[in-house]
Amino acid sequence: MADQTLLMLFDEVRGKTLRLLEGVTESQARWAPSGLANHILWHAGHIYVVVEALTLVALGKTLELPAGWHEMFSWESRPADVPGERWPALIEVVEALRSQHQRLRAIVAVLDAEQLAAPPSGSEQGSVRHRIVHAFHDEANHGGEIWLLRKMQNAGKG
Repeated sequence: MADQTLLMLFDEVRGKTLRLLEGVTESQARWAPSGLANHILWHAGHIYVVVEALTLVALGKTLELPAGWHEMFSWESRPADVPGERWPALIEVVEALRSQHQRLRAIVAVLDAEQLAAPPSGSEQGSVRHRIVHAFHDEANHGGEIWLLRKMQNAGKG
């Protein structure tokens, strides 16, 4: 039987992420404050890569990452070193997030309590459930960063 709480958490967190990205222009998506390199576009792509990796690696499944996204958006990435023309358009990342939500939700929905309690693939520590929750928690944190960047961009307007 599907874990309804886990599915509800995924729906809530991803829904908020997508709402935060509504109305963001390409210029806003690529803006980073002085002294920082991570912009809204990087946070959005990072969410995709981390949720994909934490969820599917735990289940021993193959990742679906667009070409170059691991290097551009992973925990090892260096956004300041990525040439401007290499970044995908924000709408491409938003569509990937929407598609990923449907795809991963379908995968998580068929996991039973025993599968969720099992150790992640290739590890003796933790559980599949913990890795999935950790992925959603990381997304929520980066959603907060997106919200802050939008707030900074809007400061003084109006």
